[in-house]
Amino acid sequence: MDSGKIIFSQLTSYLPIKAFNRCVKKYNGNKKVKSFSCWDQFLCMAFAQLTYRESLRDIESCLRAMQPKLYHMGIRGKISKSTLADANENRDWRIYADFAQILIDQARKLYQDDSFGIELSNTVYALDSTTVDLCLSLFPWAVFRKTKSGVKIHTLMSLQGNIPVYVWITDGKYADVNILDELIPEPGSFYIFDRGYIDFHRLYSLNLNKAFFVIRAKKNLKYKRIYSHPVDKSTGLICDQTVVLPNYYSSKHYPEKLRRVKFYDSEKDKNLVFLTNNFLLQAITICELYKCRWQIEIFFKWIKQNLRIKSFYGTSPNAVKTQIWIAISVYVLIAIVQKKLKLPIELYTFLQILSVSIFEKASIFQLVTNGDYITNQVNNDQQLFLFDL
Repeated sequence: MDSGKIIFSQLTSYLPIKAFNRCVKKYNGNKKVKSFSCWDQFLCMAFAQLTYRESLRDIESCLRAMQPKLYHMGIRGKISKSTLADANENRDWRIYADFAQILIDQARKLYQDDSFGIELSNTVYALDSTTVDLCLSLFPWAVFRKTKSGVKIHTLMSLQGNIPVYVWITDGKYADVNILDELIPEPGSFYIFDRGYIDFHRLYSLNLNKAFFVIRAKKNLKYKRIYSHPVDKSTGLICDQTVVLPNYYSSKHYPEKLRRVKFYDSEKDKNLVFLTNNFLLQAITICELYKCRWQIEIFFKWIKQNLRIKSFYGTSPNAVKTQIWIAISVYVLIAIVQKKLKLPIELYTFLQILSVSIFEKASIFQLVTNGDYITNQVNNDQQLFLFDL
């Protein structure tokens, strides 16, 4: 039974080890490795993510203190700071990238029927990036600005379950819009972008692949109105127009019609203009779809606050990418466990509980559902008072 295993072992039991071994074999990860395997490395780094370890020395000290429990955690190699540093430095980060993708595919199947607030049969994705600032002297390869380095984590996220579908890691100077070249459009799906991704040539490529997009327009957009559709202005809609691009280059890059929807956001007292190639959905639904893009901003905020991706255990590109991909694997693993066990708590709360009970011997479900017993106070009539009143 699960109650006989420590919490960490219960979590890792949801990992497909055979699939992990295939990833290791693909990139010869265990070549000339005698004691500290790629699996040992992954488990140590996953432990660091779950328990908020700040450094390699921190990881080493904590795991060595729990030496009798390492076998039950699945760790067979000897734990040392130098061994873990060498593993992060030299073992191909693509092992963990491919394994994270396998976990993502599992999570997507579990969350594919979840609602994200809009009744829509199409799959909806949001694409955005977040920058992790780094020290220029320690990370000179991560080009960003003159005074500091940085890496960008470009993420395509499925709004059904808020699962990251694809992740690209680049230096800080890499333009967001270039990621559209890496995107493989899924016909019939919606892609939600901020205005930083406006490139009509790339957007037209999405249109040719039968995919829909919703993107916020720039203020200086030039357009020619062809037709205006009636709107219910009580909903905040200002106009719903069919337009074409009149400029030479923009019309050459996107020769077909576009839909322009203008909306007044009363909360921020701001007018928002959206462009889309979908002419079937109601105009207010187009606005609601863009509003759901905020979920990816919440995701970036969540992983920066709760996973170790703002400070790194190594300074090389391989070490940084390894740590980021294992962090993503941990996030997806927690989402998988939460869904399979049908845990009635938020992901944030689940992670907080795991961080302080990783070595406990109790089932995960029992640990989560019986958490209130600690706050229950027992009234004892025989309890003596310290002072007589």
